Amino acid sequence: MELCKKIAMEKKQNNGSFSRRQFIGTAAAGLAGIIVLPALSSCAKPAAGNEVTIGFIGLGRQAMHLLNGFIHLEGVKVVAGCDVYGRKRTRFENRVNEFYAEQERTVDIKTYERFSDLLARKDIDAVVIATPDHWHALIAIAACRTGKDVYLEKPMTFTIREGRELVKTVRATSRVLAIGSQQRSDANFQHAVKMVQSGLLGKIEKINAYIGAPPTPYTLPEEVVPSDLNWDLWLGPLPSSIHYNNELNPPISLDPPMDEKFWGGWRWYKEMGGGFTTDWGAHMFDIAQWGLGMDGSGPVEAAPIGDGTEFMSFRYENGVILTSEPFNENLTKGVKFLGDGGWLEVSRSHYLASDDSLLPPATGGDDDVPYETSGSHYQNFIDAIRNRTDPIVPVETGHSTCTVCTIGNIACELGRPLRWDPATQTFPDDPDGAATSLMHYAYREPWKL
Repeated sequence: MELCKKIAMEKKQNNGSFSRRQFIGTAAAGLAGIIVLPALSSCAKPAAGNEVTIGFIGLGRQAMHLLNGFIHLEGVKVVAGCDVYGRKRTRFENRVNEFYAEQERTVDIKTYERFSDLLARKDIDAVVIATPDHWHALIAIAACRTGKDVYLEKPMTFTIREGRELVKTVRATSRVLAIGSQQRSDANFQHAVKMVQSGLLGKIEKINAYIGAPPTPYTLPEEVVPSDLNWDLWLGPLPSSIHYNNELNPPISLDPPMDEKFWGGWRWYKEMGGGFTTDWGAHMFDIAQWGLGMDGSGPVEAAPIGDGTEFMSFRYENGVILTSEPFNENLTKGVKFLGDGGWLEVSRSHYLASDDSLLPPATGGDDDVPYETSGSHYQNFIDAIRNRTDPIVPVETGHSTCTVCTIGNIACELGRPLRWDPATQTFPDDPDGAATSLMHYAYREPWKL
């Protein structure tokens, strides 16, 4: 079957960033390919006396996009970075120094191998965390406890228990924590959710949120660890038996300059990540949850791939079915809401609907701004810091979205449907404890949650 072949090939493709281009009323294929990381350019100097100082933890490919988004904001100053890979620390220093030199500003940029050293600095207001998923919870919790506000890349955590602990810590410390689910700041996705929640599609019956496949076992061959990469620290709480391969932490070059040619492959393997389920589910399941008004809650059942179906599915208490099934032959990663009075589908590259009245108003936005670099989501975080309010994607929302993804992966791992209680965040029917045991894993010493 051609559709199956396309899905199988996805893992070999490098999913790129989309521009904010709108293709209203016409289908558009999902864009993929190697991303050229954005160069930093000068902008107006930030307002004096109201600067938010930021440190970055995790300095890989995604961090370079985040850096380019944050450093241009008025009143934001980037002062530090942290990574376990030496050459990525040097790249970060070079890019930040080049940016501020163009502004004729002097900023003392320091980088660190250990995140605890960065968090110990009292002059840093907030941190941007763009590490592999297995580090998200530990670093974010430590940041909150040291008085830092946090911008945390999606998916929020690697395990459900980590998510619960992070929610508690954020509220106990009164910190601002924003999740990098930037589609919530996108006008097209906002309009789609408005149409759904306004009842203009009638009663929602089904949602197709295509994301891709779950993770697979780690099978890459072992390679020699680069001399400037602290592999033990990269692993952190993960088992020491996980060996290095360059696809897990893509190499770069400083001379000649060469950025990552692909995304970190750790995300595709269940020992380290959640596959496409969490990588893209954190975006597309997030929109489905938002549209249904299920932020902070979730489905009551998760069904795995298998028994004649190629896609995972979720059932909500009101009868709505959410499935990871594609809604077009292009395998566009997006969301299609189907109601008894109409339908609409939205992705980063197009918007289609059963009636023109459901389409968003045309905008004259910049078509050439890379999706991952657009500033409104980042500005929302900075505004939340200054105003001490929740951002557009607060910690509870990040946790509930991430939980949907994870229970889907757990169902696929066990090969059977699972009942889920979103209120208690437990599996009600789990006599052997198998599903419950997959809500977390044993950390390697000395790491503790």
